[in-house]
Amino acid sequence: MSTKSPGEDVPIRRIDRILAFMSLGLLVLSIISFFAIMIGSSAGADFASGIWPLVGVLVYIAPIVAFALLLAVLIMSFVRRARANRGS
Repeated sequence: MSTKSPGEDVPIRRIDRILAFMSLGLLVLSIISFFAIMIGSSAGADFASGIWPLVGVLVYIAPIVAFALLLAVLIMSFVRRARANRGS
């Protein structure tokens, strides 16, 4: 049985917030890139030049990196809670 009250939670560290917001930002960037490709293809843009190759790669890479960052936050949170519960 835990002697902690429900209001006493493990504080959120700065690195957790940074990683969570980076993950969210990458997901938003990926969605924006996806819509940019859709709009560009309907407008007849040349995807072989300019910034389009980078936009195309972002659609594939950014969600994977965002998921990895979210997993890192989740694992760090579980480890921190386990250490806090073990110490109590």
